[in-house]
Amino acid sequence: MNDLGKVAVLMGGSSAEREVSLMSGGGVLKALQSQGVDAHAFDPAERALDDLKRDGFARVFIALHGRHGEDGTVQGALELLGIPYTGSGVMASAIAMDKVMTKRILVAEGLPTPRWQWLAPDRQAREDVVAVPDTLGLPLIVKPPREGSSIGITKVQGYSQMQDAVTLAAQYDADVLCEEFIEGQEVTCAVLGQGVAARALPVIRIEAPDGNYDYEHKYFSEDTGYRCPSGLPAAEEAEIQRLTLAAYRVLGCRGWGRADLMIRATDRKPFLLEMNTSPGMTGHSLVPMAARAAGLSYEALCLQILQHAALDSTRS
Repeated sequence: MNDLGKVAVLMGGSSAEREVSLMSGGGVLKALQSQGVDAHAFDPAERALDDLKRDGFARVFIALHGRHGEDGTVQGALELLGIPYTGSGVMASAIAMDKVMTKRILVAEGLPTPRWQWLAPDRQAREDVVAVPDTLGLPLIVKPPREGSSIGITKVQGYSQMQDAVTLAAQYDADVLCEEFIEGQEVTCAVLGQGVAARALPVIRIEAPDGNYDYEHKYFSEDTGYRCPSGLPAAEEAEIQRLTLAAYRVLGCRGWGRADLMIRATDRKPFLLEMNTSPGMTGHSLVPMAARAAGLSYEALCLQILQHAALDSTRS
């Protein structure tokens, strides 16, 4: 046994991504136990979080995805309980979970992100919705700003699809985000660490069938291709890593995270789409793949993330 104490792996939960979280958490749990960690599964959908204190858990590995997992709420509860946890703190988790807030910060910091329109509940009438392509062009992306894993997302090809796309997104979030579609290559870049010590892992280039990197292709399909090393020119890879680190730092992330980006085909300019503060850790997941390319095994990755568990209140 090591000196990390009794560890809870939070998995499952109540979000739309429960199924994926259970897969992520199962992998993390097995990996930590194989490294001699006294790790136990803990599903917040089935147990009250204050059981963590009562049962003597010394730290928590958050393998939850989506709402009530990576949006700052669980992080806030753990702050109150005084139990160190993996990943970003309350503020960074809440901001990164909200793609509109993320975009506002990226723009304020001069970091490139696709143009967008935010449709609040009172701006989802037909006349507002059908006017969006006039500003953003077609095709465009419609998505709920506070869900992950491609849930509720539509690639809109024509005006007639807009209303259905907004209705779908609104099933998951009262607000709806419409985003300029960047034609080109999708890439992702993971980060480990905090502040000046944070480092970007090798970039992964994603090759989804017909460019359709949806929920099914992310987690269950064998058709999606992942290129790591990315095969991109060295200067492009370095620029993606630079942008990812910059976004990670301005959002206040710590521990680990993963940015998703698009490289525009016409001029090879990269655009930041979002920052994931509790990325997937399944067999299809991308952070473990990037870590492997950097010489870090899945088990070593899990252990390193756990060792950096912290509280906002004790950050130096």
